[in-house]
Amino acid sequence: MSALLGETAAAQEPDDLKVICKKLEVINLQLARRKAATRRMFHWLFLLACAAIAVMLALLLTLGSPYLSWDLSDPETAVAGTLFHAFEWLFVRLAPLMLMVAGLGAFLTRKEM
Repeated sequence: MSALLGETAAAQEPDDLKVICKKLEVINLQLARRKAATRRMFHWLFLLACAAIAVMLALLLTLGSPYLSWDLSDPETAVAGTLFHAFEWLFVRLAPLMLMVAGLGAFLTRKEM
């Protein structure tokens, strides 16, 4: 465009190109570090989810449905027993699926060597 206007074009010096390359290298390194930190965070969240599911399942197994021996003639106790049973029923059915998904997530986000 400078040639069409009759002006002399200032050619980009190699030093300018080197400066741009250095800046791009720094940005690329920052992006790689951020990606690695995000992957590590998700990996530990998936592992924590696996541990939480296992602990909750062990807790439910050791408690052994204590609401079955409660006096359910009191409305407040009946509501609490119903909520406890609903949570237990849903958790026992969804825990295997959640454990598989969390395990798969932990496997896929592990550090690749």
